[in-house]
Amino acid sequence: MNPLALVRVAFGGALLLAPGKVLGLAHARRVDDPARLVAAVLGARHIVQAALLGTHGKTLRRAGVAVDLIHCGTALAFGAADVRRRHIAWVNAATAGLLAAAGAVESGA
Repeated sequence: MNPLALVRVAFGGALLLAPGKVLGLAHARRVDDPARLVAAVLGARHIVQAALLGTHGKTLRRAGVAVDLIHCGTALAFGAADVRRRHIAWVNAATAGLLAAAGAVESGA
């Protein structure tokens, strides 16, 4: 498994197992149940994505970059629409953008 896949597994596992604690690191306000649920689902997605991309070729890794960019865009839009969750959404968007950039470098895109 490549280094980026290991980062995804660690981050996804933390989101899946302790979503409130992870979100609390980036969000000063109380983290509500819907935010914890979304974080746990995203954590599971990161683990699945790591398993798929960590062992496959560049074409599939480039598709992973597209998934991360879509995630980034939707998190930016959600942050623009929901003032109460804006900060956490934009931190999420930044994380997705960083993962997309790292995936692009890794895949040679």
